[in-house]
Amino acid sequence: MTWVMLIGLFVIMWLFMIRPQRKAQKEQEKFLNSIENGTRVITAGGIYGVVVEVKENTLLIEVDKDVKIRVSKNSVQRDPSAKKN
Repeated sequence: MTWVMLIGLFVIMWLFMIRPQRKAQKEQEKFLNSIENGTRVITAGGIYGVVVEVKENTLLIEVDKDVKIRVSKNSVQRDPSAKKN
C-alpha cells in the first residue's frame, strides 16, 4: 500500500514539476537556435538589444546607436516581441 502511494506521489510530482520544466527548456533551446540578425532579445542581465552578429556560442547585440556588446548565447533569456501563453 505504501509503495503504491509513493509511486503515485512520484507520478504527480513528475506531472506538475518536471514535465513543465522540460517543456520550458525545449522552448528556450528552440529560441536560441532560431536567433538570427535582427532578432530583438533581452539578456539575463536585463539589457535589451538587437542581434547584429551570430556566432556559434556568442551574439553581438546592438543596445544603442553605435553601442554593441558581445554576450554568451546562453545568457539570452527571451524575445520581448514574442507573445506570452
